[in-house]
Amino acid sequence: MSSVPQQGAARRPIASFRSYAEAQAAVDFLADRRFPVERLAIIGDELRIVEQVTGRLNYGGAALQGARSGATTGALVGAIFGLFQLFTPSGSLLAVVLWGLVIGALVGALFGVLAHAATGGRRDFSSVSGMEAGRYDVVVDDDLADDAARMLAQRST
Repeated sequence: MSSVPQQGAARRPIASFRSYAEAQAAVDFLADRRFPVERLAIIGDELRIVEQVTGRLNYGGAALQGARSGATTGALVGAIFGLFQLFTPSGSLLAVVLWGLVIGALVGALFGVLAHAATGGRRDFSSVSGMEAGRYDVVVDDDLADDAARMLAQRST
């Protein structure tokens, strides 16, 4: 078996799974048996976007989300500028980071409220988006597909 990936080689599906974890386990099974795994891929098919609603969003929630985001950004910017303070006799890295956090939280809260107001009540909820596949196909370069399929068939026996 050659282990060099072939550019533009035809690929054939050898197995389909309902979850990514199952497809990953199949690839791991092949890897444990020294199959040249660089010659295969996991392809998600029947993709869909799933938006999980996490709760209501009002001005207070928008301000809190904005403050959280702004505080993180402010602390990071403060840390970067605070590094320059290490070279001055009166400099304090912690003070600059804390001021960055506070100012970032205030600016973030303001932007959160303004952004929420700009929606005009059309999006009064918070959510998290992600992509899911309906199935996951393990595909292999055509010249190795029969070998891989035989090896996977041994897994279920």
